[in-house]
Amino acid sequence: MEKWFNVGKIVNTQGIKGEVRVISKTDFPEKRYKVGNVLFLFMPNSKKPIELTVKSHRTHKNFELLTFEGYNNINDVEKFKEGILKVPESQLGELEEDEFYYHEIIGCLVATTEGEEIGKVTEILSPGANDVWVVKGKGGKEILIPYIQDVVKKVDVKEQVILIDPMEGLLS
Repeated sequence: MEKWFNVGKIVNTQGIKGEVRVISKTDFPEKRYKVGNVLFLFMPNSKKPIELTVKSHRTHKNFELLTFEGYNNINDVEKFKEGILKVPESQLGELEEDEFYYHEIIGCLVATTEGEEIGKVTEILSPGANDVWVVKGKGGKEILIPYIQDVVKKVDVKEQVILIDPMEGLLS
């Protein structure tokens, strides 16, 4: 059975020419929303996904705006609201060294290079220059770990372990 990975969620329509607003959940928007790329739309009460081919893509504020081939006006795409855009695992592709998919990092155990267990990665934020990994520590405290070379020393997605060398004040 094919595994599926979230790319984004359609939250609204934009204008009257079939454009939809997407809150992106992918670390590769330029690849996923490229004209001609195929995405699969999963609707809340439907078992079978709808296959969609990207016709146009642009970014506006915090949204990705997409149109799909064969869906040319607001009436065609109104029903897509609340749908989740996904890609099959076969579309993921190879990554460069030191690049990871979100699903590979979320759930990993984070420990210091000295062996002190910090917690598990629960979320990834992309505020700008580098990603920030949200780690749920002991007692439910959230710790923000910047994904930079000075801090993250080793990522082992097979063993689900990340080793960090925390800079002063990072864990306090």
